[in-house]
Amino acid sequence: MTATTADSPGAAAAPGGRHPQRWLILGVICLAQLTVLLDNTVLSVAIPSLTQELDASSSDIQWMINAYSLVQSGLLLTAGSAADRYGRKKLLTAGLVLFGIGSLVAGLSQTSAQLIAARAGMGIGGALLMTTTLAVVVQLFDDAERVKAIGLWATVNSLGFAAGPLLGGFMLDHFWWGSIFLINIPVALIGVVAVVRMVPESKNPQGDRPDLLGALLSTIGMASVVYAIISGPEHGWASAQVLVAAGVGVGVLALFALWELRAPYPMLDMHFFRNKRFIGAVTGAILVAFGLGGSLYLLTQHLQFVLGYEPLEAGLRTAPLAVTVVVLNLVGIGAKVHAKLGTPVTILTGMTMLAGGLAVLASFGGHDYSGMLVGLILMGAGISFAMPAMANAIMSAIPPEKAGVGAGINGTLAEFGNGLGVAVLGAVLNSRFSALVTVSAASFPAAMAAAESAGERERIADAFSSGLETSQLVGAVALFLGGALAAALLWRAERAESPQHPARPRDTGEKTTA
Repeated sequence: MTATTADSPGAAAAPGGRHPQRWLILGVICLAQLTVLLDNTVLSVAIPSLTQELDASSSDIQWMINAYSLVQSGLLLTAGSAADRYGRKKLLTAGLVLFGIGSLVAGLSQTSAQLIAARAGMGIGGALLMTTTLAVVVQLFDDAERVKAIGLWATVNSLGFAAGPLLGGFMLDHFWWGSIFLINIPVALIGVVAVVRMVPESKNPQGDRPDLLGALLSTIGMASVVYAIISGPEHGWASAQVLVAAGVGVGVLALFALWELRAPYPMLDMHFFRNKRFIGAVTGAILVAFGLGGSLYLLTQHLQFVLGYEPLEAGLRTAPLAVTVVVLNLVGIGAKVHAKLGTPVTILTGMTMLAGGLAVLASFGGHDYSGMLVGLILMGAGISFAMPAMANAIMSAIPPEKAGVGAGINGTLAEFGNGLGVAVLGAVLNSRFSALVTVSAASFPAAMAAAESAGERERIADAFSSGLETSQLVGAVALFLGGALAAALLWRAERAESPQHPARPRDTGEKTTA
């Protein structure tokens, strides 16, 4: 636990160094986090309304969605580094303010260009919030409570996924499309007041000079790579647009790594990658996000195209996954399992359950929701074990004064893994589908619309279901092997560290003020 000095009685540390309001502060942080996560999913249900009201083209809609993701993913590392240097409370407050202003502009937009610009501004606020919330959690909670606290923080991710489409559908049924953005404003205002009054300030006491070149290179590199992943399914993986973006991203990230090795005050200390525990946690985090992002992408198509549910109905039927995560983390099951089994076994258990759930979806959920329900619950249980343990492993492998950078790495891995999961499992689906039926249409709905007979439509539907099953099984295998690899790396790291390096105390003298 970090050393704490207080300017007010309410912020004074409790006996034993624990902040007396840490759980209440965690609630405030989760509220801020939920606002960002809802905005990642709520827009999907508003696409028909935006198409009509703003006369938005398909390209406009893509940029409305992607502007937020590109800006946020590109700035995560930079935002985390800035939070460590200038103060996590300051940057958390700034993130809420920027997100609120962006939401106001988005809600009142009159053209597609205005809404795209507003979404990009919201992405800046989102990057600040995603990094500072986790960094503050790490500062407030000691080793005894951190896994449970991170579990509750991670629960918000699942809640945001489940609640976004439902909230969006409700708002659009009663109000105009701008309401899905304006609803963020009161939450942001409450969050600002609560953060200013309750959250203690913390920062890196060394006061390193800002790494401006590193920030520029990481932003350009990550945004380019994420853009290539997002654009691949639409434009084709071999298209010039995707290959150029991927080439620029990889090249710039390579320059970023070389610069960080030479920089006197690097934004990302590349020596972290010599830490076996860090490597194991990074590997697992990418693969959890890969499996989760890819499986959810497949799941939405499964529910709508194969089982025939409307978007809002499909959203409701994915809720058991999120509910399972929320319930298990609220009662602290994940933290208890982690305390009993340790990080490597907990991660292996969670990843195996996640893989098993995806395999159940593939094997028994093809034409029956009851089979899918079992798979969703099993996946939710796996997520509740693996994700908090993985985030804790990453943050524990990084010095506390670099908590913001650690949170930025965690968020960047999630963005990268999600995009990679959608790209790879989507490619498996399309490859299998194309191998079974010959169609000129670019999508399953278009192929069904172009079918000339009931028999042809049935063949197309069966081929699509087979493609879904194959891609889900590929995802399940990748998750299991990834879990085994991450657990093995973490186990080896723990064996290597335990004889010579006893667990170090979290009190590093880092500057923390109320």
